[in-house]
Amino acid sequence: MRGRWQSFLPGWRPEVHLYSIVWNEAAMLEFFFRHYDPWVSRYVFFDNGSTDATREIIARHPRAECRPFPWKVADSFVLSAQILHNECWKESRGKADWVVLTAVDEHLHHPDLPGYLRRCTRAGITAIPAVGYQMVAEDFPPSGVLLARAVTRGAPWHMMNKLSLFRPDAIRETGFGPGRHVADPVGKVVYPPRDELMLLHYKYLGRAYLHARHAFLRGGLRLVDRARRFGHQYFLSPEEQDASFDAFAARAVDIAAPGFRPSPDPERPPWWRAA
Repeated sequence: MRGRWQSFLPGWRPEVHLYSIVWNEAAMLEFFFRHYDPWVSRYVFFDNGSTDATREIIARHPRAECRPFPWKVADSFVLSAQILHNECWKESRGKADWVVLTAVDEHLHHPDLPGYLRRCTRAGITAIPAVGYQMVAEDFPPSGVLLARAVTRGAPWHMMNKLSLFRPDAIRETGFGPGRHVADPVGKVVYPPRDELMLLHYKYLGRAYLHARHAFLRGGLRLVDRARRFGHQYFLSPEEQDASFDAFAARAVDIAAPGFRPSPDPERPPWWRAA
C-alpha cells in the first residue's frame, strides 16, 4: 500500500486525490479550493454541462482536471452519479494514500486535518466517515473567506453523514447508495474509534442563494429521478424552504466554540455506528 512506511516519517504529507461532480459551481469553487488546497494533491471533476465559468475556473487550477459527466443511466442523474461515485476513485489505487469523494458544497473539516490523517494512517484506519452538519448563514459569504471559519453555525443532519474519505488500496468497493447518504464498504474496513471528522454542508448560505440553487438543481433531474423522488427537497416551495432554513437555524451550534466535539443527530445514529 502506498505510503505505508512514509506515514511514520516526521512531516509526511499524504497523497490525496479528490473526485467531485460539478454543474454551474462558479460561485462556490473559490471557497472549495481555498478549503481543500492545503491537503489535496489532485482534483478530478466531472462536469454536467456547466454554462457559467466553472470549467474555466477549474482549468486555471494547476492540480485540477475536468472531464465530462458520464450518463450511465440515461433517464437518471442520481443513478448515473451513484455509478460514478462507486467507480471513479479506483483509478487512484496504487497512486494515492487517501481519496475524497465530495460535492463542491461539502467541506470535510477537522481542526487539524493533515495531522488527523497522519494519526489515522499510523493507527491503520482505512475509512473515515464524517458527521454531517447543515451550515446556516443569513447572507452569502464575501469573496476571500475560508467558510469553515466564516460560517461556523450549523445543525447536525443525518443526511450529510457520509463516507467521503478513505484509503483506495484498502477498500475494494464503496457500496454508495443514491446521493452517497449511506455506504456499505467492502475490503479492509477500519473506522476510527470515535468520530472527529465533520462534513460541513454549505447550501443554506442566505435564503436567496438557497432558493436559486434549488431551482437550478431541480432542472437537472430526469424522469427516473422525479419518479423515485430523488432530490425531492428541490421541489419545495420558497415558503417551505424558508421553514426548513428556520428549523436548522433554531438548532444550530457553533462548531468553532472552544472544546467543541462533533455530535450526530441523537435521533438518527450514524449508519456506520448502527452497523
